[in-house]
Amino acid sequence: MNTKAYGAYASDLPLESIDITRRAPGEHDVQIDIAYCGVCHSDIHQVRAEWAGTLYPCVPGHEIVGRVSAVGAHVSGVKVGDLVGVGCIVDSCKHCEDCNDGLENYCDDMVGTYNFPTPDAPGYTLGGYSQQIVVHERYVLHIRHPEEQLAAVAPLLCAGITTYSPLRHWKVGPGQKVGVVGIGGLGHMGIKLAHAMGAHVVAFTTSESKREAAKALGADEVVVSRNPGEMAAHVKSLDFILNTVAAPHDLDAFLSLLKRDGTMTLVGAPASPHPATQPHNLVGKRRSLAGSMIGGIPETQEMLDFCAEHNIVADIELIRAEDINGAYERMLKGDVKYRFVIDNASLAA
Repeated sequence: MNTKAYGAYASDLPLESIDITRRAPGEHDVQIDIAYCGVCHSDIHQVRAEWAGTLYPCVPGHEIVGRVSAVGAHVSGVKVGDLVGVGCIVDSCKHCEDCNDGLENYCDDMVGTYNFPTPDAPGYTLGGYSQQIVVHERYVLHIRHPEEQLAAVAPLLCAGITTYSPLRHWKVGPGQKVGVVGIGGLGHMGIKLAHAMGAHVVAFTTSESKREAAKALGADEVVVSRNPGEMAAHVKSLDFILNTVAAPHDLDAFLSLLKRDGTMTLVGAPASPHPATQPHNLVGKRRSLAGSMIGGIPETQEMLDFCAEHNIVADIELIRAEDINGAYERMLKGDVKYRFVIDNASLAA
């Protein structure tokens, strides 16, 4: 099945309109007509080969929402016409300890939504900057938000679950003081989710201009991290820090803000390493420095349901597919509040 898509033929070339082929739905497959696809910073890393192993042509996109247009004979729980989502995972081994625990994101054989090996042509997965996608039913998620919110739901499939999973795993809730570092595509979701979970949220930004915006997202306090006095006021005060920054920076400055037994979890993935941390910042207060990567399918469904219940969506700017190259440049400058989303109907033009 041929479908229109947007992709890049090399790391130094712009994305352009291309034709790709999708497999016919198998017995356990779901075919989805994609309505919207969010634009993640990972897309830039992959397209521009900043992470090793990009295969070309590369069609990015793993924040996919749309409507089911066909199902295989043995599919249950999903029917034609349903509003559904697909995140960062389209396959896994289905039988390892991680898969059995519903943590397919940590399966050694996880297949990402794009640029991962697959039997389908061209031999690797092609993502959501396209009109259609065919996915095994296990990795298809139900959307319970109103249809008019569908474009703003798309980023929940990566930015939402990437921030929700660590907040849930480290049991963030009422009575806790939680820091969120970075107010971008991930950070703005972290603020919204931590606030909805009942925590006292302290947002950290390098930009004074984002102070009021962070409060509007749900932050109780906002700290400009370049201000030593503001940072010093929060030393040894936080139970948990969600660090969303995808660029190398001084982690010690934030580790010192944790209480005894506090944890800072990294969810940003810089193209080059952070500066080394000082061990005394960890051992002196039994602090932990951790990491977290997206979430499994059951937890992603839980996140979507939580967001529907609390009327949480991403703050987005809707673009046409042909605007994607300009959107990438604006993302690199931080010029978006807070997530670009492609209107996939524009692919037909």
